[in-house]
Amino acid sequence: MTYHPKSDFMHVMMERGYLADCTDYQGLDEALSSGMVTAYIGYDATAQSLHVGHLLNIMMLRWLQKTGHKPITLMGGGTTKVGDPSFRSDERPLLGPEQIDANIAGMQQVFAKYLDYGDADGPHNAALMLNNAEWLDGLNYLEFLRDIGRHFSVNRMLSFESVKSRLDREQSLSFLEFNYMILQAYDFLELNRRYDCVLQMGGSDQWGNIVNGIDLTRRVLDHEIFGLTSPLLTTSDGRKMGKSQGGAMWLNADMLSPYEFWQFWRNSTDADVGRFLKLYTEIDVAECERLGALAGSEINEAKIVLANAVTTLCHGAEAAAAAEATAREVFEKGGVGDDLPTLTLSAEELGDGISIVQVIVRAGLAKSGKEAKRLIAENGARLDDAPLTDAGLMLDAGALASPVKLSAGKKRHALVQLG
Repeated sequence: MTYHPKSDFMHVMMERGYLADCTDYQGLDEALSSGMVTAYIGYDATAQSLHVGHLLNIMMLRWLQKTGHKPITLMGGGTTKVGDPSFRSDERPLLGPEQIDANIAGMQQVFAKYLDYGDADGPHNAALMLNNAEWLDGLNYLEFLRDIGRHFSVNRMLSFESVKSRLDREQSLSFLEFNYMILQAYDFLELNRRYDCVLQMGGSDQWGNIVNGIDLTRRVLDHEIFGLTSPLLTTSDGRKMGKSQGGAMWLNADMLSPYEFWQFWRNSTDADVGRFLKLYTEIDVAECERLGALAGSEINEAKIVLANAVTTLCHGAEAAAAAEATAREVFEKGGVGDDLPTLTLSAEELGDGISIVQVIVRAGLAKSGKEAKRLIAENGARLDDAPLTDAGLMLDAGALASPVKLSAGKKRHALVQLG
């Protein structure tokens, strides 16, 4: 598609690689050029933190605000009670209201780092934090069916890929989940009615849900609104973005240390560096391309630029600097950095001794005892930089008289100490 946008926001979306699809490129670009546009992305409260997989869309909201428009972060306090079935093989576990509220509180910490929610004297395009429980929790079922449900064709809903793929595999789709797309569509209608929100953004897996909301709003209010999606990213080696050997890359520091977050970006494959710099930092595009084109040992410095820039946005410049200092100490000098993830064992936990296999799992370097034993058997584990060959090794108070460094492969490390 050859389209030259007039608005700053669409220019950024296209130049930096955020754009997968848009319901009306030209119409949205005209609206963005004509004045302030209000746009939203919805986030169901399925965990206590957002993870790296959410970061691309958070950056889209950040660019929206930086180019003069108004972002809404919509917390799914209502829709989380149903669960989005999109491209899942099974039903999500249902969460209670207390857990949903706790998850929302954890997620909100992240958004405050990327968006300006303002105050009484804040910017005219201050971000809004809303919760769809505000309008979903009090719905009258019969009225909702009559006023909203009549606009949905079951035939069409069954044709959406997210639903069709589940049915084609003969996997159960509950009536509860089937209602999700109607509730998400209703969110867009309510946001348009209450806040003049004219744009919903999301990952490309949300295309069907977004189009539903546009159709519903046009039918009920006769308003012109838009949808825009971002690509679903995988790394160049085919892994889902935000996943690593240790599990999800959380954005909250209490669920993943800034050092581990920094290390995730530092360990990007060479082929991903330029693309990640454009998507996850605010570094000038030409500089992103220059850094991404570096080869040999020089690309490692580009990875450090990437890790520092992304970590600074998420955790602050101090945390980024501390993580880099620790990495240099650990990798270049073979030392023990101050910022390494640390497992602190109490005297009670230690007792007469604790197995090294259990310590590896507790330190987050393996998911199970079986995986830890395999790591040792394959010569992938080290204790204070010396090869660890005995899976039956026990650590006692004498061995932990001072902190020890435990390593899995060349890139993953943790400290183990007595508390």
